[in-house]
Amino acid sequence: MTDQIDLFNASGIEVTIPPKDFNPADIPTSAQVPIPPGTYKSLDPLAAHCKSCQRCDLSQTRTNVVVSRGSRTAPIMIIGEGPGQQEDEQGLPFVGRSGQLLEKILASVRIDSEKDVYICNIVKCRPPGNRNPLAAEINACRPYILEQIRLVNPKIILLTGATSVKGIMPHEKRGITKIRGQWIEWEGRQCMPILHPAYLLRNPSREKGKPKWLMWQDIQTVRAKLDEILAE
Repeated sequence: MTDQIDLFNASGIEVTIPPKDFNPADIPTSAQVPIPPGTYKSLDPLAAHCKSCQRCDLSQTRTNVVVSRGSRTAPIMIIGEGPGQQEDEQGLPFVGRSGQLLEKILASVRIDSEKDVYICNIVKCRPPGNRNPLAAEINACRPYILEQIRLVNPKIILLTGATSVKGIMPHEKRGITKIRGQWIEWEGRQCMPILHPAYLLRNPSREKGKPKWLMWQDIQTVRAKLDEILAE
C-alpha cells in the first residue's frame, strides 16, 4: 500500500521511477501503473491517454473526458476540482455558470483566458451528481495533472477550491478559507488557493469580507504577481 501512495506523493514529480517492465500503453488501463515525469513529450499524447482512460470508475459514467482549454504556454494555470454537467457534455473545463463567472473575474484585471491562462481540473471526468471526487479518483488522475504542470510550465498556479488544493498538496491540512489568497511555493512555483466560482455563485453579496469581495482582493494580487513576473 505504501508503494502505491508514493506514486502520487508530491515528491513523485521528481523521483518516481517506472518499473523495468513499464509500458506507457498500460497507463490508461490501471491506476497501479505510474506516470513518471517525462512520460509525455507534449500535451497531445497526454490528452489521448486521458480520453481513453479507465484508471477509475468515473470512466464508466462520463460523457466526455475534460482535459483542458486555453494556452499551452500560459503563465497562469487554473486547476479546478472536477467537471460539472455542462463540462461533461462539451468536453471543456469551466464552461457552465462557474466558468462564465471565472471569465468575468479574469477580465476584471485584464487577464486573457485564451492567451494568459491554461485551465484544467484535478479529475478529468465528472463525478456522478457533481459530488466531490473520491480520494481514489484523485489519486488515479493526479499523475496526469502533474504532467500537465510540467509541460505547460506555468509561473503561477491558482487552485480553485479545497479539492484542487488537496489534489496538488495532499499533505496540506488547512481549510481553503484559511489559506485562500496566500502564496504557497510548491515545486518552485507560486501557487494560490482561491475560492471556487461555484461558491461565489452561492454567496453573491459584494460586501466587505464576503466571498466575492475576497475574490476581488485575490485576483488583484494575482494580476500584480503576473506583472512582476513579466517584468523580470
